[in-house]
Amino acid sequence: MHEIKPRSVRSDRPFKVQIGVMFESAEVGEKLDKATFAAKSPAVRSALLDAQDRLQESDLAVIIVIAGAEGAGKGETVNFLLNWLDVRFVETHAIGTPSEEEIDRPRPYRFWRRLPPKGKIGIFFGSWYTQPIVDRIEGAIDDAPFDRSMHKIVEFERMLVSEGTLLLKYWLHITKKQQRNNFKKLEDNPDTSWRVTPKDWELHKTYRRFVEVSSRAIRQTSSGHAPWDIIEATDKRYRHMTVAKNLVQAINHRLDAPKLTAPEPQPLPVPAGKNIINSLDLSQALTRKEYNHQLQKQQGKLGRLSREMTRAHCSAVLIFEGPDASGKGGCIRRVVQALDARFYQVISVAAPTDEELARPYLWRFWRTLPRRGHCCIYDRSWYGRVLVERLEGLCRPEDWGRAYAEINAFEEELADFGMVVLKFWLATSEDVQLERFKEREATGYKRYKITAEDWRNREKWNAYEAAACDVIERTSTELAPWNLIEANDKLFARIKVLTKICDSLQDAFDKQRRTVRKKR
Repeated sequence: MHEIKPRSVRSDRPFKVQIGVMFESAEVGEKLDKATFAAKSPAVRSALLDAQDRLQESDLAVIIVIAGAEGAGKGETVNFLLNWLDVRFVETHAIGTPSEEEIDRPRPYRFWRRLPPKGKIGIFFGSWYTQPIVDRIEGAIDDAPFDRSMHKIVEFERMLVSEGTLLLKYWLHITKKQQRNNFKKLEDNPDTSWRVTPKDWELHKTYRRFVEVSSRAIRQTSSGHAPWDIIEATDKRYRHMTVAKNLVQAINHRLDAPKLTAPEPQPLPVPAGKNIINSLDLSQALTRKEYNHQLQKQQGKLGRLSREMTRAHCSAVLIFEGPDASGKGGCIRRVVQALDARFYQVISVAAPTDEELARPYLWRFWRTLPRRGHCCIYDRSWYGRVLVERLEGLCRPEDWGRAYAEINAFEEELADFGMVVLKFWLATSEDVQLERFKEREATGYKRYKITAEDWRNREKWNAYEAAACDVIERTSTELAPWNLIEANDKLFARIKVLTKICDSLQDAFDKQRRTVRKKR
């Protein structure tokens, strides 16, 4: 019986050796005759559906990336999988030219929004690899930004796997001669000639460069958690059977692995005396007269800057975190009073829905990012992973432990795209929080703001403060620093927040103008 073995590329081989032999083992002439394919198909197809049935009952999502040279049969392979799988539980994404909605957001947005939920398979025909490879081949970028893109991809894929995704990457390889023959065959048939474009023939001329760049990409991104499988794609029966058998084996292997145990209660973090939060001067305050004057001034300035932001197609993300009753809602209301309602959105982050729990935790934030010219304001945010989820034992230590780096990478992506990322931690004393809780209970129209959970959280005040110090220390970066707001006096806090937003937007516009002048 013909044994089919795709070649997995690991990243621990020397680069000079790897790039020389990267595709040689996929050029040995592997074939599968029609009779053998017909004999194997029923068993493999049945096994594939059985694996898919198991997947539907699991907490595992599967992503399949189909990549390779033009003419290698990527589309045929996708169609083959859709023919053998139960398509009710498969999401297929042919990634082409980005839409206007996608252009207005960082590049990863178009992939994040398409991630499949647990129990389903997502097939990406075109992926996060496509644009960096094309840009490098065409000379739009050099090695340094290309390698940086590959590093970001490795970290993205590591996060996907850590969050419960089985990531399978198939690279379909053909030689330049085979590519030419395939193009000619399609072109000579009136029914398929439309599939070959002048762009395809242009790409054919750069085949050697394509192999060189692709080898570099595969070498840098074939990791232990997401290796590439290079498949000889000349013979479609061999190609299809190889992908199908590999998919069955990978799903079953992952589902047969020991299940992760449920999160267990962990010791709460302990404050270390003086820290960055409890050393703030919370006595700072404004008189009502000073507040009214500054409020009018700063809101007027923010209104002008927000209109400039819309004209300049810039975007902003504002994050508000802090203890219960620290005044986040009041600050947000004073901010939005100065904004055009058409160009902002306020998102109050609560416990994740079932739809959100079925995907990586950052998914629900990626899909809410603002378009160019818009602002998104988060009343609590992705920092829930390293605050409430950590302290309430809702995720494992290894999950919240890696989240600091994942959050930094996420915010770096936003800042690199040109978003203004502003993070506010509103700090109050424990005594002031108690006063506000009692006031809410005594005021009819404020009672909805106070719950039994709020009182319960007070018992963990010191632990929350210690966790917040960890957050500030580990995620306050040059691109997205934390702004600590002394919030015992609500009036003082609101003005400080408004002033910081105005200053940051002004700095961003000044920087943008300097960049434009340099380019001229």
